[in-house]
Amino acid sequence: MKTRKVPMRMCLGCQQMKPKKELLRIVRTPEGTVELDPTGKRNGRGAYLCPNLICFQTAIKEHRFRKAFGVDVNPEVFAHLEGKIST
Repeated sequence: MKTRKVPMRMCLGCQQMKPKKELLRIVRTPEGTVELDPTGKRNGRGAYLCPNLICFQTAIKEHRFRKAFGVDVNPEVFAHLEGKIST
């Protein structure tokens, strides 16, 4: 039996490589909005984040969302994402 390679992604907050399934995907859609992607299959530029508040806050403080998506992210989007992550 063949063992499959586990896809790894880097967290925007802690900058550690982790299995893709353990991370949350945040996507910039082709329309330019930034939102949480629970399916992991939406069109657009994706970035990954550990499902904890510390990594989320680090990513905001270090402006890593702007770096990953190439656009400034609306603070309302951060408030919405923070609500989803802390639950």
